[in-house]
Amino acid sequence: MLDLIKLDANSMVPKYMQIIDSIIFNISNGNAKKGDQIPSINKLSQEFYLSRDTVERAYKILKKRKVIVSVHGKGTYIAKTKLESKLNVLFFVNKLSPYKMMVYNSFLKEMGDTCHVDLHSYHCDETLFLELMKKYKNDYDYYVIVPHFRTENLSYTSFTSKVREVINEIPKDSLVLLDSNSYQIEGDFIEVFQDFENDIFTALKKGKEKIDKYDKLTLVYPKASFYPYPREILNGFRKYCANYNFNFEVLEEVSNDFVLEKKNLYITIEDDDLVRIMHQIKESNFKLGKDVGVISYNDTPLKQILGITVISTDFDDMGIQAAKMITENKKEKAKAPFYFIDRESA
Repeated sequence: MLDLIKLDANSMVPKYMQIIDSIIFNISNGNAKKGDQIPSINKLSQEFYLSRDTVERAYKILKKRKVIVSVHGKGTYIAKTKLESKLNVLFFVNKLSPYKMMVYNSFLKEMGDTCHVDLHSYHCDETLFLELMKKYKNDYDYYVIVPHFRTENLSYTSFTSKVREVINEIPKDSLVLLDSNSYQIEGDFIEVFQDFENDIFTALKKGKEKIDKYDKLTLVYPKASFYPYPREILNGFRKYCANYNFNFEVLEEVSNDFVLEKKNLYITIEDDDLVRIMHQIKESNFKLGKDVGVISYNDTPLKQILGITVISTDFDDMGIQAAKMITENKKEKAKAPFYFIDRESA
């Protein structure tokens, strides 16, 4: 079996994936059969000058798929011959928003053809999330999870006690957490997160020159929502206004009786509120970016076309970083970049 395993030192495919693909290839073409012994971790690592961790990672994945099985004191053997060579990934998002789809699409692109990914949304609902986790437990090589939940009063929480308990049961070699880092999950795992409070504070600070031409800042922050937002966003906004002695107001929504105020800069989180404000500006005599300003939270291609100034996480980078940690066999905690992107509306 050792002679049948082929690795390409010049390939961009990670070595652990090459080991998996090579063993599966030999099984599929009949070179290796059920019951055949495969090289030990030590033997394979010495033969190809690999770290034990690389070989062990490949064998763990093959065992998880029940392709191989270890017999104590004897060795490791081929366990089945009906196989798939790709990694199986469950990608769990709280909602199918344009932002989460950016993360998902960039993750897919970076992973390339090395994996099969199933996308599911649990709509910020704890019960649905727990049901889906129970259904798919032990079915995937990786669980990529964006943890955002709503409470009974429609406010935000990143984790509940039951969600935390279920996620802690996922093997840490298989766990990838994205977006929120307000939790207590044990062990080392892959994580790419936002720092909501400091992100908005730092982004507004970068845009201070533009912001200073306005007399007042108004944040439209929905405290109760079917898809709620982290309260740290509100905390970071208030911190900025207090730090720079800025007159400010917080609204829960842009209601029907909403009236634009001159020399006011509006920061919106939900796109519906952005549309209502932009509609009022269009119907008024105010000039956008001079008499009234608008900043939107989270960037989209449409906002780029319309010239809307944004404060936003780099969602593409979030997906890319997560995929690279998987393919490069790294378990790290990384912060996603967050930007103030100046356009015509501020």
